[in-house]
Amino acid sequence: MNGAGGVLTAVLAGPHTGATTVLALSRDDTPPVTTSREAAREAARRELSKRMYHENDPGLVQRALNAFWDWVDRLFGAASSATPGGTLGLVVIVLAVVAVVAALWWRLGTPHRTPASSAALFDDRPRSAAEHRAAAEAHAAQGHWNQAVQERMRAVVRSLEERALLDPRPGRTADEAAAEASRSLPSHTDGLRAAARDFDDITYGGRPGDPRAYQHLTELDRDLERTRPVLTDSAAGPHPSSARDGHRGAAS
Repeated sequence: MNGAGGVLTAVLAGPHTGATTVLALSRDDTPPVTTSREAAREAARRELSKRMYHENDPGLVQRALNAFWDWVDRLFGAASSATPGGTLGLVVIVLAVVAVVAALWWRLGTPHRTPASSAALFDDRPRSAAEHRAAAEAHAAQGHWNQAVQERMRAVVRSLEERALLDPRPGRTADEAAAEASRSLPSHTDGLRAAARDFDDITYGGRPGDPRAYQHLTELDRDLERTRPVLTDSAAGPHPSSARDGHRGAAS
């Protein structure tokens, strides 16, 4: 108790509730003020939630990184405790796995798709050479060189079918079309083979198309249109009337 200033103060602690009671008795008998534990805790929480106490707290990204590295540390610790030899044994195993993966990568090279020359040249409804040319020009105007090269090659083959230099046959590949067309157009054998190779590399080999490949195909298409075929018994193919009938059936 303190009697200074005319105020008598007593602090009592409840034996069972733990609440702290402050009795302030003045000479005019002022009622006592009591603060419960919950109220004191809430007041402390409000005080500590003020921004001034959190100015140096780490940001969201930093907290996420800290949580990640804590998880890695726990994972590494669990793995090392379960590995014979402890941490050293785990490091040896990890290095061995990395060495095996590096050796396989060096031996096999970067995974890539092998050109599938057996895949079909046409994969949708039959269209005329003019339609394929129009589609190729539209793709080229937008800089879509893969599609432009593909459509131009299809226009070349469809044009040869329309001229009865190739028999309309579903499932024909670019290589097959080039080999068959070379019999009646021997002066363009190299160009046809190069066009088929570009088509396969771009369509199935993962090579990106470019304006050069498209320009070569466009020039080949125009040259073939102006070239008179060399018709022999082996190159003439079916009778023109039957070829025309077959083409009408394929385009329907």
